Amino acid sequence: MKHTLVLASRSPRRIELLKTAGLTFNVRASDIDETPPAEMPAKKVPAYLAKEKAKATTIAKKEMIIAADTIVVLNNTIFGKPKDMADAKRILNNLSDNMHTVITGVCIMTTEKNITFSEQTKVFFRKLTDAEIDHYIKKYKPFDKAGAYAIQEWIGLTGIYRIEGDYFNVMGLPMCRLIEEMNKF
Repeated sequence: MKHTLVLASRSPRRIELLKTAGLTFNVRASDIDETPPAEMPAKKVPAYLAKEKAKATTIAKKEMIIAADTIVVLNNTIFGKPKDMADAKRILNNLSDNMHTVITGVCIMTTEKNITFSEQTKVFFRKLTDAEIDHYIKKYKPFDKAGAYAIQEWIGLTGIYRIEGDYFNVMGLPMCRLIEEMNKF
């Protein structure tokens, strides 16, 4: 690769995915206001935020920024990171016994050009009991996760009975598509 990779995210899951793919990279994230324009459709929000994150990250010549944003959407409602325990419980109760869509937007940027894309995965939860939701929240503290859960944790093993799409997209980075787009870049 002719560019030094820079991940514009502090997400432990994104860091883990890039390392598992054997990529060498630096982490350099900028904090942005993650409030999208009010009229923007939910499915466009992740790509918009990924591009905003990339633009807010300092970039040097010969660097390639990878920025991403993941949302959970159920009935056109975006479920972001929960504010507290009660919010996490509310979110998981909504996702319980339902299918929702996880959308991750990714922006790849150099000083010369950029591309932005998004990937969607459908996730199907079985009916969760209040005790299961409480156990998950208390033990795994999903306060830094869109939709108040991580597919690779206990709730994914016991509560998700089917997905349609990229598993790694649900973790926060659609790796197969990312590698394809980087190769085209």
